[in-house]
Amino acid sequence: MSELIKKQLNDAKALMEKALDHADSELNKIRAGKASPAMLDGIMVDYYGNPTPLSQVGSVNTPDAKTIVVQPWEKNLLPAIEKAIKEANLGVNPQNDGVIIRINVPPLTEERRRDLVKKVKSEAENAKVSVRNIRKDINDKIKKLKGDGVSDDEIKTGEADVQKLTDNFIAKVDSLSAEKEKDVMTV
Repeated sequence: MSELIKKQLNDAKALMEKALDHADSELNKIRAGKASPAMLDGIMVDYYGNPTPLSQVGSVNTPDAKTIVVQPWEKNLLPAIEKAIKEANLGVNPQNDGVIIRINVPPLTEERRRDLVKKVKSEAENAKVSVRNIRKDINDKIKKLKGDGVSDDEIKTGEADVQKLTDNFIAKVDSLSAEKEKDVMTV
């Protein structure tokens, strides 16, 4: 196999791994009835006029399966953190006791679970679309290699390898999605 095609396959694999990692991080943000520090990932706190990730202005812990505790490194940040959590619209109510912010994660209703499963499926579909777009881009690049002296047979083999890679990553996305759906639907 041509070195040029091998390079394209390596590029495809790296890009597909990034898409899979992104899907995994997005799925981790979807809560499954258990308290998890990942639920607060992506929340930005107004830190002296600069939006700053919550994890950089305090520690986030889960003392038990139903509670998240946010301990700011500066006491004067408590109101800003509380406001940021409320504005994130996570369906939780932060309680500020003047020292820490405690978040009790309510149990999920059946309706809310179904909504979360829809969100899981949507995230999984977005990941699959990303993987397919990568396949399309790499196949286009492989076809253009014909002008660089790569034979038709090598191009067909390269495209088949890209398809195998694509199928492999789509199966991984399906696996992540099924695992998260099971997690969400478990009472």
